[in-house]
Amino acid sequence: MIVDEKPVRPIWLDADQKTVKVIDQRQLPHRFVVADLTSVDAVIHAIREMFVRGAPLIGVTGAYGVMIAAMNGETAGDGPGFIRQECLRLKAARPTAVNLAWGVDRVLEVVMAAGTAADRIAAARNEAAAIAEEEAENCRRLGVHGAELIAAISREKKGGTVNILTHCNAGWLACIEYGTATAPIYEAFNRGVDLHVWVDETRPLNQGSRLTAWELGKHGVPHTVITDNAGGHLMQHGRVDIVIVGTDRSTHTGDVANKIGTYLKALAARDNGIPFYVALPSSTFDWTMTDGVKEIPIEERSPDEVRYVQGLADGRITRVLVPPESSPAADFAFDVTPARLVTGFVTERGVCGASEAEIHGLFPEC
Repeated sequence: MIVDEKPVRPIWLDADQKTVKVIDQRQLPHRFVVADLTSVDAVIHAIREMFVRGAPLIGVTGAYGVMIAAMNGETAGDGPGFIRQECLRLKAARPTAVNLAWGVDRVLEVVMAAGTAADRIAAARNEAAAIAEEEAENCRRLGVHGAELIAAISREKKGGTVNILTHCNAGWLACIEYGTATAPIYEAFNRGVDLHVWVDETRPLNQGSRLTAWELGKHGVPHTVITDNAGGHLMQHGRVDIVIVGTDRSTHTGDVANKIGTYLKALAARDNGIPFYVALPSSTFDWTMTDGVKEIPIEERSPDEVRYVQGLADGRITRVLVPPESSPAADFAFDVTPARLVTGFVTERGVCGASEAEIHGLFPEC
């Protein structure tokens, strides 16, 4: 994507072909900071501490982590054994997003088929780069399919503004390019569709107000930041035409794990007759799980993410304690929206209903 007239991605390989560089998204929107990842420990730290976040980006970061493991394995006594152990550590960095294990396992497979240490490094580098490009293309294609949904509403409103509500950050910062939930928005906007985006702040880490608003602003997309609890009110009063969200893991039966609060938006959308779509590349489908509510692991993070808020004060990024210091807090990072509340999925192969039959109709090989 273009930021301040420069092409930017949230992850790339440095000119030395050894250092993985990522945008430290914890610093946005107030500072643009790039971090260097040169060890598996650094990759794990970046994933856990959310320098990088979002299912597709986590998957690509894990893929490049295997490349780093292969480089470090060159000096280990048992190169392949060392790489396998490092891959287990990478996959354990965050539990909910299925793309992490998918990306790591895909690179590990080609690495284990390579003969020499140099071949293993080259295989890992090439496969990780291929995953990044494929995910970018898949997001572009799902954006084209999803834009048709927005255009159809625009036609129904005779060119009136299409109001879209989204939750968390499912933009290019969470992917490689275009985003998932934002890809249809960018595509429709670029086609000239009159649209406006309601941006949930997305507590506790405010990925909506910090990241989605920053992205949309840089692209010139009209948007308004709202509190997480305002969506239902806006829907009741006819000020939301469609909800589009991303996902960190969706079952092949249609259940959706996404940032905490998504389930409540789906309930409000159903009560008000508003279509609720989930945008994702096929890498985010879990083809083994059937009951998302019971089976998808829900990450619980540090309570301090709930107790403190981060912002800019007097030119400095600072944290502020909100509740009484002695009050306990809990930080559930995701919830699961059952398939019955999902209007459909927007994928790189098209749009389908949230049922096992329709999902496998688009992906019969899975």
